[in-house]
Amino acid sequence: MRRRILRDIQVELSEEFDRNFERQGFFGESWQRSRRSADGGGSTLIDTGSLRRSLRSRVRGDGVEFWSDRPYAGIHNEGGEIVVTARMKRFFWAKYYEAQGGLGRKKDGRLSNTKKNRRLSGAAEFWHQMALKKVGSKIVIPRRMFLGWSAGVSKIVERVIDEELERLEAPLPPGGGV
Repeated sequence: MRRRILRDIQVELSEEFDRNFERQGFFGESWQRSRRSADGGGSTLIDTGSLRRSLRSRVRGDGVEFWSDRPYAGIHNEGGEIVVTARMKRFFWAKYYEAQGGLGRKKDGRLSNTKKNRRLSGAAEFWHQMALKKVGSKIVIPRRMFLGWSAGVSKIVERVIDEELERLEAPLPPGGGV
């Protein structure tokens, strides 16, 4: 029975943690919007969907473990600071040139005023600002929790346990058998 309860908790919480990406929050605590999503370029914490797809879980001993193998999962989940390195600056410049290269231009060389250009221009501006940061400066990553313990998680665990106990205490139907 304990194993069945743990598996039910695993399934329920896996679905809830996945839904955090749709809700863009953690059980009622909304995430601070990313600059990219605020500029109309998508959802916070979802660019390629790799982080969302990386969530894993397993029943182990008397509990359920949840994790992600993405190296950036922890900083997004807990928040913190990242120190800018020379390698990061090269990456930022590459992303800036990539975003700029997708911009449509008029025959005279000026940028076209299209929705795509405005979106790409916002992305290009973001990467340009990142590339201009000095080596050793800090980038503050806000906490955007998608895995962890909360009152909402506790309620789900209690509900699953209560449902399993009710099923155990339910009388057998006439004729016996389950």
